[in-house]
Amino acid sequence: MSEPSNPRPRRMRQVAAGAGRGVRTGARGVSHGSAFLWRKARGAARADGAGESGLYRLIELHAFNAGGDASVAVALAGTIFFAQPGEARGQVALFLGLTMLPFALVAPLLGPLLDRFAHGRRWAIGTTFALRAVLCIVMADAIAASNEALLYPAALGALVASKAYGVTRAAAVPRLLPHGLPLTRANSRISLAGVVGGSVFGPLAAGFATIGPQWTLRFAFVVFAAGTVLAILLPAQADSSVGESAVSLTGKPARYRVPSSIVFSWRANAGLRVLSGFCTMYMAFLLRQNPLPGWEDRTTVLMGLVIGAAGLGNTVAIGLGAAAKSLRPAYICVAALVADAVVALIVAVFYGLASAIVFGLVVGLAQGMGKIALDSQIQAEVSEHVRTSIFARSETLLQLAWVLGGFIGIALPLVPQIGLGVLAALMTAWAVFVIAKRPLADAAGV
Repeated sequence: MSEPSNPRPRRMRQVAAGAGRGVRTGARGVSHGSAFLWRKARGAARADGAGESGLYRLIELHAFNAGGDASVAVALAGTIFFAQPGEARGQVALFLGLTMLPFALVAPLLGPLLDRFAHGRRWAIGTTFALRAVLCIVMADAIAASNEALLYPAALGALVASKAYGVTRAAAVPRLLPHGLPLTRANSRISLAGVVGGSVFGPLAAGFATIGPQWTLRFAFVVFAAGTVLAILLPAQADSSVGESAVSLTGKPARYRVPSSIVFSWRANAGLRVLSGFCTMYMAFLLRQNPLPGWEDRTTVLMGLVIGAAGLGNTVAIGLGAAAKSLRPAYICVAALVADAVVALIVAVFYGLASAIVFGLVVGLAQGMGKIALDSQIQAEVSEHVRTSIFARSETLLQLAWVLGGFIGIALPLVPQIGLGVLAALMTAWAVFVIAKRPLADAAGV
């Protein structure tokens, strides 16, 4: 009788075959799950008259925007942000600093410009997508050729275009609202579509990143190109400016002055966005360069837990959007700001994995609730003929506050007790300032 063959190669082949089947099964599961999530989201986007009014097209468009932005973020995470640990903070600080100037100059002019030209919103939104599509190809070629001189300006342009999209979208939403659907619910659906878009396109972008960041950017090009077509196909009502008038936020004579209650909520939300930008930048560098004990070899997972918690908090806030309508929006904004200040102090004193995750969760939840409350307040207190301009300026303020928070996060030292302690002091001081400057009517309980 012959000797039995060595079973080890056979076992290895069986393990390899099983691993291959597992990968294929997992890929099919992700594909089926994403398809199921996409179908459910499309059905929800058309509910309550959104299908007839055309709002569903803007909701679906926002999913492509979030998916494209997520793909760009995945690509840049391995190049500009974290490719060179010793130099990355300085590079990102320069990146954010350059971002603030053009956005501060361009974005405040965009809303009034759209108010003056009746047929501009669809093409303005489409332009932000088309510009990002072209810049993704430029960035992909720059990465392939190791050309940083071309990569940075292209990345800057893509970020500015992304912020400009937020302004143009906010200007178009009120014009596509179906009768009887509150603006708060519409904005919650749009935000939820962004979550779905990131969930569907993000894993695909991560898959392309295993080949190379340039392929992730080429995938983003396809997403943004599709978004360009969807933007042009938005209903013509999105371009309407009937009954709108110009708005001024300065002390000079104007046709309309923003209510003090709205300014109060803007200040509170600005603090929330500053902390959100800080959390994204500071925690990403802190956890990568000074990981928690026991996580030295799993920094990517560690960052995913903390920053993912912020995303989860924002998603929970979207789900709680209906509850925001039953409370006074100003109270929600202040409560969220105070919660952020408290959790920043807690994580500074008791820095660890649990407190960092709670920090991200509360930051995301507070930002989401504050934004929903602010949208509800604008919808209730601002006249329809100026609401579009107010939303455009609101989006501008919040985006600039996020960039400012990111810049602060880059500037502070990567020592949690110092960096987070300074942040807690800043947030506490800002909360005191906001409460002290509350409108007299609100202080009297009117």
